[in-house]
Amino acid sequence: MAAYWIVRVNVLNAEKIQAYAPLAAAAVEALGGKYLARGGTYDTKEGAEYVRNVVVEWPSLEVAQRAYESPEYKRALDALDGGADRLFVIVEGL
Repeated sequence: MAAYWIVRVNVLNAEKIQAYAPLAAAAVEALGGKYLARGGTYDTKEGAEYVRNVVVEWPSLEVAQRAYESPEYKRALDALDGGADRLFVIVEGL
């Protein structure tokens, strides 16, 4: 059953986001994820406003969790280093 990373982001430091983004994209690709949404137009109906929204599909919850904990994604998080305010959830699909 598929699982998803759902990430809402407010940029605090553009340079750190620029360092993070290619590392995160490479990790997602290498680990079997697929971007379904990555930025783009959005319409917040309820809750706090976040200027960037990302959805990544994974083959399973286990793969999504391993990807988040992977050395590849850890490098991306190290580059981000507090450069964004994020809500990050891993959710299993139906």
